[in-house]
Amino acid sequence: MTASELQDLIVSTLLREHGGLRRRWRIVVGSLRLHDLATHAHCNWSLAPSGDYRENDRVERLLDRMRLDHPIVTPG
Repeated sequence: MTASELQDLIVSTLLREHGGLRRRWRIVVGSLRLHDLATHAHCNWSLAPSGDYRENDRVERLLDRMRLDHPIVTPG
């Protein structure tokens, strides 16, 4: 899975589970940061949500699930 595909999946899942506007969730989610596999062998991506405390909580809970299913992503 690529970083952009994962980002789309995260936004789509948030929209489906919590409603709201796709544009707002894209802003809250922001960009995925990819890390070198040499130093991050178990999960090579991170994300820092920038919403209010409720939005950030929803994103962080989802990210815990996403890291289990998609720990390694490629650029793109």
